[in-house]
Amino acid sequence: MTARLTVTLLMAVSLSLPGLIHSFQPLFTFDGKSSTHLHITQRAVLWKTAEVCRDIAASEGRDFSLTIDDSLSADSVQRACSSTGGSFLSSLRYRASIAEMCFSNAKVDVVFALSEKHHFDSETFQKGRDIITSGVAAVKSSVKSDNFVAGRWILGQVCHTLQDFYSHSNWVELGNTAPYGALITPDQPLENLAGLSVPTCRNCKGQNCADNILPDVLQQGLLTSGYFNVFSSEKPQGKCSHGSFFDKTSNRDPVGGINKDDVGSSHGSLHHTAADLAVNATMELLEDIRLAVGDQNFLQLMGLSQSSALCFITKGSMSDDIATVKSVAFGFIDSKRGTEQELCLSELQVTVLQVVKIPGKPDNFTFTVDGSLKDITVYITGASSLTFKLSGPTGLSQSSSETGGPLASSTAKGNLRRLSLNADNQTGSWQITVNSNSPYSVKVAGQSSVNFLYNLVEAHEGVHADFSLKEGRPLSGSNVSLMISVTGSDIVKVTGVTLFSSSGSTEVDGSLQALGGGNFFVTFTGIPAGEFVVLLKGEDSNSATRSTTTSFQRQASTRIKTSSISVTTQVTNINVEPGSTISIPFTVAATSNGVVNDSATGTFTLRAINDRSYASTSPSTVTVAAGSGGAASGTVTLTVPSSAASGTGVTLSIEAENTADGDINYAVVRFSVTAKVTDFSRPVCQEVRTTSNCSSSVSSCSSSQWEFVASFTDGVNGTGIENVNIRKGNGTLSRKTTAGEGGEEITVVTFSTSCCKQTVELTAIDKVGNVATCVGQVRVKEMTTAARAPANRIVANTAAGGHTWSLSYRLWIIVAVSLLWN
Repeated sequence: MTARLTVTLLMAVSLSLPGLIHSFQPLFTFDGKSSTHLHITQRAVLWKTAEVCRDIAASEGRDFSLTIDDSLSADSVQRACSSTGGSFLSSLRYRASIAEMCFSNAKVDVVFALSEKHHFDSETFQKGRDIITSGVAAVKSSVKSDNFVAGRWILGQVCHTLQDFYSHSNWVELGNTAPYGALITPDQPLENLAGLSVPTCRNCKGQNCADNILPDVLQQGLLTSGYFNVFSSEKPQGKCSHGSFFDKTSNRDPVGGINKDDVGSSHGSLHHTAADLAVNATMELLEDIRLAVGDQNFLQLMGLSQSSALCFITKGSMSDDIATVKSVAFGFIDSKRGTEQELCLSELQVTVLQVVKIPGKPDNFTFTVDGSLKDITVYITGASSLTFKLSGPTGLSQSSSETGGPLASSTAKGNLRRLSLNADNQTGSWQITVNSNSPYSVKVAGQSSVNFLYNLVEAHEGVHADFSLKEGRPLSGSNVSLMISVTGSDIVKVTGVTLFSSSGSTEVDGSLQALGGGNFFVTFTGIPAGEFVVLLKGEDSNSATRSTTTSFQRQASTRIKTSSISVTTQVTNINVEPGSTISIPFTVAATSNGVVNDSATGTFTLRAINDRSYASTSPSTVTVAAGSGGAASGTVTLTVPSSAASGTGVTLSIEAENTADGDINYAVVRFSVTAKVTDFSRPVCQEVRTTSNCSSSVSSCSSSQWEFVASFTDGVNGTGIENVNIRKGNGTLSRKTTAGEGGEEITVVTFSTSCCKQTVELTAIDKVGNVATCVGQVRVKEMTTAARAPANRIVANTAAGGHTWSLSYRLWIIVAVSLLWN
């Protein structure tokens, strides 16, 4: 296995298998043929990130050799985006960031399962676009405030709604091969919508719904989507249904459906076409955000750039300084668990083996060292009487009395023994034999690109059944499954996954099921009580470095603690407006063997904490009374200040504790502050003048200059121009503002460059993130002045959808006079 290999294992602990699927499946597919929201989002993020890095490389004169196609992986994109040849430090964060967006995307099917507008059901096109509009504005605001985690969380939600349009509407059936740009450009009208009284479908022919959309609808290009209701069969006469087991409207004339959620859906033959369009639409959305926030901020939103977290790179002279600060850094890691800072720090080290023996007893511990591991260290803590022996893969051994032996150099401080393995002959199977009857711990760690992340998720049944993120402790005695997604290499094979208690006394081996695409499903018959950790083993058959397979193992660096308390929330909205108060109902229950104990009674201490210190109310205790079915309910309120900026993320934790035994569990709810958007219009661009002394001679282009002057306005009721950037081209840019006759603010920009560069593309962003582009081009052997410029000339002022704008002759005169005056 080579050091370049980077494997991330995104592990998700689930509670049960999913049920029927009735949208683009959120995270996983078991048929191996359908695309999910996860696949769609990943493809779009990888493509767009690669494109941004390619453009940056071109502007800096660097090569970019990565081929941008569907073979992209997070590792290949990260390496290509790194100007220094790639570092796995940011690769792990990149994968984690994509996972955040995908989990947020999936959450829409839990919180908004029955919301028509969040899925573009029932012809709710305007309301669906409003969700996208407000969400995109919040993402841009989040990035502007450096709230990148909140930005990713909101972005995932927005992507879900946008992607569902192509599965739930007849956009594909109308023959469209490009995304509907008006969905992300709110100043464009939604055209040719089928009216409420216009019939759109006819009955399916048995189970065949391929041609159930009325010919007139297709011929006129009318846009419709399927009606959906799990409680009632009512729908407007003649309208299409979504179609699924849960959709009662699909049993009423016209029967059947038009959704393309998977290959087995009513219009499943068009599933992949819809998924491809959803990918392209997501890329257009990402491009709009990129233009608004800039390339570097966009990459940070994707998780691909430096952060303020404490990070070390063991390279060059820095490696000498790292030993000095590691002890401080690891203490900082413990204080930052679950945060982006922890992720950055933990990328330095991977855990190969960790065990705690309380009470102590003599034992043997084996671990595997692979070729990607560097700077391997063994930490042993225990009583001064503790002895040990380290045995290597070549048959050599070293006792605890040797400070410098054939396998490692060792140091001791207090009750800590530290062994740094020698650099040579490390790969293979190792063993540590510990002799002690007192409590002790053993940890083997190193630096490696091979690592894994895990997230607790829970299965949910119903309309959009799949997995969703669960941010709480698993229940003691419950059955557990692991969803493992292996990324970064097609040559890595997972051979086993084990859950074992932190003392090592209890182990449960999982049963592996390959799902394709590097995904595995692991099932367990039970979960160890108390604390447990995850150990994964695999093989790498990289023939480039060795002819045989090499084994590797990784262990989760943090412990998962089970609980006999269940804490659930009943949230119907995760988007809150500034100045509003939201109520969060919750339920606390006592459980036994993973299910609610109906006969349980007791009082639980309750704590509700949010990371923004917003005003909140909650009961201090909840009591499970006799006859209550083992559960008690309550409500937490959260008040968002009117001054809260749109795009702010708020994390609320509701924690319940059984003070009698110290058992604790919690639920986490993430909210996004989303202000109503009132400025939907993009800035307006107009060329003022283009002047040049360029000739047709290429050899003399560097000695000649040309200048492009343009004006931007956001209108009287707009939020105003915040920034103007050079999107394509090299040169100098200056700007100044002046007031128009109607009171609007006019931003005048001047771009100048040599005649070797004959085109420039400028972007103007207003204060809520609406973006417009303006293109200027030199006219060889032509001198143009303001007096000669046509009064209403438009210079390719476009955004998604290609919309163009113009300024009045009076406004142009104001700009021209201002320029001449200055």
